[in-house]
Amino acid sequence: MEIEALHARREDRRRALRLRRRRRRQAAGLIAVAVAAVAIVLTARSGGTSRPAGRPAGSANSSAHTRPSHSALPRTGTGAARATGRPGNGSLPILMYHVIAPPPAGAPFPGLYVTPSEFAAQMQALKSAGWNAVTLDQVEAYWREGVPLGAGKPIVLSFDNGYQSQYTQALPVLRRLGWVGDENIQLTGLPPSQGGLSQTQVRGLLSAGWELDTQGFSHADLITLDSQELRYQVAGARTVLQQRYHVPVNWFCYPSGHYDATVIAAVKAAGYSGSTTVVPGWAHRHDDPFRLHRLRVLGGTTPEQLLTLIAGIRDDPPAPPSYS
Repeated sequence: MEIEALHARREDRRRALRLRRRRRRQAAGLIAVAVAAVAIVLTARSGGTSRPAGRPAGSANSSAHTRPSHSALPRTGTGAARATGRPGNGSLPILMYHVIAPPPAGAPFPGLYVTPSEFAAQMQALKSAGWNAVTLDQVEAYWREGVPLGAGKPIVLSFDNGYQSQYTQALPVLRRLGWVGDENIQLTGLPPSQGGLSQTQVRGLLSAGWELDTQGFSHADLITLDSQELRYQVAGARTVLQQRYHVPVNWFCYPSGHYDATVIAAVKAAGYSGSTTVVPGWAHRHDDPFRLHRLRVLGGTTPEQLLTLIAGIRDDPPAPPSYS
């Protein structure tokens, strides 16, 4: 009996200890709820979001060990505005630029060279006409979730191939306007007369809010490749760029505009959100996102001509199933 009584007293002490621990946890939970409620009230009164002292809003995390995975990376320019939950239906033009420099003697495609003065005049004309440059990631967020695109009429300014002049000439002009561009970089194979963007220059574009997308490694004609080489150009380039620059790279740009059903399937399989063509027209929400129109801007185009060209292609038919 004494042994049983001893066991009973021990069990009573255990129950009392468990009860005290449970009450302490409940009290701690109530305190945490109260603190959270106070924080929410203070945040609502201040009209903003709370953040650690000494760190400006939107600053990057300095620790490489806490960098999110590529799939979790935020899409360019989508962090400031909130989704309305009602997908946007607006259409917009996507302009296509190449070299922002005078064409050198003997250039095989002199029309792809837009002089710095022409480019600056075109951008100012667009600004005066009420346009506002956005990224493709922002357009997707608008079409899918109703995230506002800001004041003015949205337009995407895309730059192909990764020419140095896009950093040295286009970036300063867009920065003065508070605008961003969309860099469709190819990793190798640029003409020696122009050279390609350095990694430091690419990071400079990203720091200025530009979006990084790709045309693959070497501007290869994708419709002529076997499955392994096609996968290398499309999926491999995206992986390299994501690992190098820690950005999503959500959009593909068909080199020379060439694509077919096999190429589109490879782009989808690589995880891109969509792709752009060289077929003139505006980009519409209900279009195939893997066949978005663009308007090539050629050298010698005056600001007035550019505005007329943009207006004239608004109702062009959808891009064809294949293009070569």
